Amino acid sequence: MILELQNSEPAADISLIGFSGKLMMGNESRQVERKVAQLLNAGVKKIIFDLSNLNSIDSTGVGIIVMCEGQVRKAGGELRIAGPEGLVKKTLVMTHVDRLVQIYPTANEATRNFTTA
Repeated sequence: MILELQNSEPAADISLIGFSGKLMMGNESRQVERKVAQLLNAGVKKIIFDLSNLNSIDSTGVGIIVMCEGQVRKAGGELRIAGPEGLVKKTLVMTHVDRLVQIYPTANEATRNFTTA
């Protein structure tokens, strides 16, 4: 399955990007970078990547998350990850992405935390 993104706004100043499929090397992965750039240009500074439906991730996918985190932070915002499971979560922990980007069990928890922060 190729990578699919679904965008929603759980709160007025928060954008949630739901990932489905695989975040791996290939042209589909570029859409993540483009989406984050669009959101930052629109003034959105609180972004959550919901990875609960992501089946797999490779080093390219990890690099994309790290790059997006840097762009969001540079713009004065914050990127969070919600719901990674199995191999995806193990990969994020093994590569220490969890030290760079806060990981929450669910998108609701990440959103709630954003609105009270």
